[in-house]
This record gives sequence, C-alpha cells and structure tokens, in this order.
Amino acid sequence: MSQPDVDPAALERELLGGERRYTRHEVADLTGVPIERCTELWHALGFADVADDVCAFTDRDVWAVRTVTALGAAGWLADDLQVSMARALGQSLSRLADWQLAAVGSMLNPSLAPDQAMRRAEELVPVVEELIGYVWRRHLAAAAGRALAGSGEEFASGTIAVGFADMVGFTSLTREIGDEELGVLVERFEALASDIVATSGGRVIKTIGDEVLFVADDVPTAAEIGVRLAERVPEQDALPELRVGMAYGTVLSRLGDVYGEPVNLASRLTSIARPGSVLVDRHFAEALGDNPGWQLRRVPPRPVRGYAMLQPFRLRRAG
Repeated sequence: MSQPDVDPAALERELLGGERRYTRHEVADLTGVPIERCTELWHALGFADVADDVCAFTDRDVWAVRTVTALGAAGWLADDLQVSMARALGQSLSRLADWQLAAVGSMLNPSLAPDQAMRRAEELVPVVEELIGYVWRRHLAAAAGRALAGSGEEFASGTIAVGFADMVGFTSLTREIGDEELGVLVERFEALASDIVATSGGRVIKTIGDEVLFVADDVPTAAEIGVRLAERVPEQDALPELRVGMAYGTVLSRLGDVYGEPVNLASRLTSIARPGSVLVDRHFAEALGDNPGWQLRRVPPRPVRGYAMLQPFRLRRAG
C-alpha cells in the first residue's frame, strides 16, 4: 500500500516558522511601516504581489520588517540601502533555495511517509540556517578587511583586474539538449569556475548561466585565473570551451557588484575572443609587464560596441 502524501500545509508551517495569519495591511499596521514601503521591500526580496484580503504573512514576516526598519532608525542602513540589501538577499537566497530543494527533493516525495518528510524538514532547516550564517560571517570578515584597506565609502573605488568567462556555443547548445542535462551542465560550470577563481585568489562577483564575472586584486592573480579557466573547463566531459576577457583599471564596488570601464572592456574582449583563448586590454598587459611566467601577443585591433577600435593582447603561459 502506498504511503499518503506529505501534508503541504504542515510542511509550509515548518519552513516558514509559523502560520500565515496576516494580510499585507495588517503587517503595515503592526510594524508602523507604510504599506508602500512594505510592498517595496517584499518586491525587492523577489516575491510576487499579494492581494489585500489574503493572509500570506507570518510573525516572522512582521519581525523582518521591524528589524529592517530598526536598522534604518538606528542609522545602520539608509532607506535606499534597505531595498538594495533586500534585493541582494532575495537574489542570492532564491538560487540557494532552488539548489537545496533539488538536492533534497526526496523530502517532498509522495512515496515518503509524512512523518519521515517532516523529520527531514525539522532537521534540515536549522542546520542550513546555521551554515548560511557561518558562510555569511566568513564573507563579511573578508569584505570588512578589504573595506578597511580601502576608503570605506558606499561606492568604494580601487584598481583591480576584472574578468569575464563564458561558454562557447551555449545558445545553440540549449536547443540540442534537454532541460535536465542543461541544468547539470550549468551547475558543473558554475562549480568548477567558482573553485578555480577562489583557489587562485580571486572573487566571483556573479554567475549568469553560461558566464562568470570575477575580480582579482592584482594582475598576476587574474592571469592565473583566466588561463586556468580556459585550460581546465574544457577538460571536463561535456563542457564547452571558454572565451575569457580581462581588463585592469579603476572599478567602483557597491553591494557586491562592480562597475566601470574595466568591466565593459572585459565583456567586449570576451565577445571577440576565440574559443579557448584569453584576451586582455592594454592596461592589463602593461601592468603584467615582463612577468616571466606569461606571454603576451598583440592581436589586430577590433571595433566593438562602445569603442571605435579596441587593442587586445592574447595571454598565454610562458613556454
């Protein structure tokens, strides 16, 4: 005899930490925060609109709005940064939640006894919460170290190397393989790229499907990352070759993202690089200089979007 289905309501209560008992207007009344502001934060977290008469919110939602507002009142988080922080949290944790559900999808398997499914949820949620807190603290410590070494301003500027790497032929590949196989391929690419960037001394800024954006504090580190990506990713079965573009210069950093001409140049260089090759801009080449570990070869200038003529250099290991 098959087991009864898992009770969705019970599972939801466990994951949300309580019952849905408030409408959005009731949340606004309980927190003293205008409904427009509550809605703005809700949207920034990545959640869809909720009708006025729907009880969609829990005590934890009320706590979250109060906490964010209190941080602003205490001078820790300006109004515009509250929304930016909510958006950054929503984007990051949405991906984590999707991955986590895929990894432990058996928790929702109808063939699993309800009591077993609930035990898994009860055991899993607090453990993952602790892990998220641990990883956040480690990244916060690293970011604080970089901020203390810099200006500490909201838009911190610094001279760093920026790189893009993307998979060749990804668009056509999406039409040739199934969704499940495509998901596995993207997961393998992101995992391998993130490992290479981190172990080489750089930082991943973001991954977007077939592309990764990374930074490094110095040019030799960036050179190692770019060439390792081009070398190692195609060695993995079923992963296409990469194109890599890197530039060096002054970049603005804000809320975990980077802005400035080096970012644009790295993107343009990636678009014109040959499969398996690494292109860098003139400033990157000059900063690398006569480093004995690397070879630079000037390639013909190319017109690219936003630049009448761009002078690339092909980067390879010496020897």
